Amino acid sequence: MSQRLLTHLRHVDLAVPDYDKQLDFYSGVWGLTTVAEDSGISFLAAEGSPEQYVVRLRRATEKRLDLVSYGAASPADVDTLAEQLLAGGVQLITPPGKLDTPGGGYGFRFFDVDGRTIEVSADVEARQHRRIEEKESIPVRLSHVVLNSADLNRTREWYEQHLGFRLSDTLGHPRMGEVMHFMRISSQHHSMAIAQGPHASLHHVSFEMRGLDEYMRGSGRVMRAGFRKIWGPGRHLAGDNTFTYFLDPHGNTVEYTTELEELDEDTWHPHVYDFSQPEVTDQWGTANPINELVAKESFNDPDPGCFTAPPV
Repeated sequence: MSQRLLTHLRHVDLAVPDYDKQLDFYSGVWGLTTVAEDSGISFLAAEGSPEQYVVRLRRATEKRLDLVSYGAASPADVDTLAEQLLAGGVQLITPPGKLDTPGGGYGFRFFDVDGRTIEVSADVEARQHRRIEEKESIPVRLSHVVLNSADLNRTREWYEQHLGFRLSDTLGHPRMGEVMHFMRISSQHHSMAIAQGPHASLHHVSFEMRGLDEYMRGSGRVMRAGFRKIWGPGRHLAGDNTFTYFLDPHGNTVEYTTELEELDEDTWHPHVYDFSQPEVTDQWGTANPINELVAKESFNDPDPGCFTAPPV
């Protein structure tokens, strides 16, 4: 397993055909703040997060996941990771250098085993953020990202070997075998999860809310605005976090969550949970039952961006 040089999840960047509709959704009902916009690219921040932005939208003819960005503690760690990846045969897209996105910083990009573009950066200027108030139902920060893979365990092993991720828990099924691995780079139960799917694609992006009341108020606001709720509200067993999943205007799944579990990494042992048991998927029993139609929504469209770097 690689030395852990990543510190946290920074942002998820999406390419979208109907840019204006997506921008209205994320900066409106979803509750993010547009902090910069230029020539069909917009950067959206979460008011409670020091990250310059947590979502980037880019106008494009094809829907795709442009990249997933992680933080490192220092430029030296960025350089070390780049050297380790090169030595491990990983294809770099850009060498380490100065970033020209909001907040600047020092970083580089590379392809993961499934062809997704990953960015790692350090020395990004912190954004002036604020404490989210009681009953204020907007995202505090980006929580985690879940990625679909056609080869679940190959992807898990790649992230362990090259990026220092560790396994927190696994979801399994008596007929289907292992279907999801929850992976961490800190005491947070997962910053990423890998789901078994028919193709490489984005499964969902999750946003942390202030607390249970704000999570429910936000979920209700999105429902009242007429956006399609896929699943929830409920509370998972793995990670112990709440969930309500929605489709954004282009069919990407986005989640409101809160109270994601913090682990004692020295004593934690991964579980294998049988997700055919209703209390595993939803401890509360309040969510609509998980079925094949609900699961297929999160397969998303096959990503045309695999092993093709985004233009910006």
